[in-house]
Amino acid sequence: MGTEDSIRPFEVDVSEVAVDDLRRRLDDARWPDDPPVPGWEYGADPTYLRTLCEYWRDEFDWDAFERRFNRFDQFTTSVDGQRVHFYHVRSPDPDAVPLLLSHGWPGSVAEFLDVLGPLSDPSAHGGDTSDAFHVVAPSLPGYGFSGPTDEPGYDVRRIATVFDDLMDRLGYDRYVAQGGDWGALITAILGATRPDRVAAIHTNLLFVSPSRFEDPTGMLDEEGMADYEATKAARDGETGYQAIQSTKPQTLAYGLTDSPVGLAAWIVEKFLTWSDSDGDVESSFDRDRLLDNLSVYWLTGTINASMRLYYETEFAEVVPDSVDVPTGHARYPVEVSRTPRAWAEAVYDIEHWVDMPEGGHFAAMEVPDLFVDDVRTFFADHRGFGGDPADG
Repeated sequence: MGTEDSIRPFEVDVSEVAVDDLRRRLDDARWPDDPPVPGWEYGADPTYLRTLCEYWRDEFDWDAFERRFNRFDQFTTSVDGQRVHFYHVRSPDPDAVPLLLSHGWPGSVAEFLDVLGPLSDPSAHGGDTSDAFHVVAPSLPGYGFSGPTDEPGYDVRRIATVFDDLMDRLGYDRYVAQGGDWGALITAILGATRPDRVAAIHTNLLFVSPSRFEDPTGMLDEEGMADYEATKAARDGETGYQAIQSTKPQTLAYGLTDSPVGLAAWIVEKFLTWSDSDGDVESSFDRDRLLDNLSVYWLTGTINASMRLYYETEFAEVVPDSVDVPTGHARYPVEVSRTPRAWAEAVYDIEHWVDMPEGGHFAAMEVPDLFVDDVRTFFADHRGFGGDPADG
């Protein structure tokens, strides 16, 4: 293995200089006027945001932040010329199945901190050893500890190839994959293009291109039409961020890279709106966990590159027309996009379709126990190839 292909241990180490700079910026923040109606109607709630940023400045425990991220083995390597950071959490069970976990935007590997242990060592978390996984959880190129991408054309399809190359480098000839948001599309692409290596996939979202169907809405029953209408309404009210990030991400990035308040507003509003929080984001996410995710973006300066993925990716070109590997789908009630089952079954080999009792877009972080249980349940029938990797 050459120098470029080497796998290097990694630990999160936050410098005092970085913390002092963040605190100074939070202390010197210039706040906008309040909206005419209190709350989240106009966007991020100023009362809540002030409270969160004051806590980030004065009380957030950076030593505990490092301990949370350094609890499991992390590494970096270079794939296709791009630095890739990843967790590689090997199970004590030698017959464990390799599992690739892929996150999305505006999340990070922070989403998976509560599920890495139960997935890799179930017997230590009240589960059965037979459900064990060797877990690989990368930071998407352009996100967090992977650092920014620096060339055009780095789209989600290319990330899927990078992740498959990473699994190969770790010695996994065959594996299963799970994802939400961008991670769901990465997972679908892997299922469509690497069926010889990907045994099965599980997603929180199912990407389809309705235009491929002769009569998209004519295919739908009453429930399917309800899903279609709900997703259309969410698209009308919740995708302004996507329009900006798909067209002029650089313009937005100046403010979000310079201002931690701006970054917090842009990201936390999505955690509120896309979760099962009923207007109280901290009913779904612990405050420290929200700041874990925010701090990853702030410390690494990757908000620009993360948004750029929207600019680089043409959905019409990358959404698969057919995914023929066994597919499991967990539908969380506050997920912003609900694919009608008739559309899903026309594209995916659906074997598992579950309406979850609670949770939203960031399921592994919001309802980790439910997430783990459903991942275990679906992949239980696709574990016939487990075992330790050859190397890595």
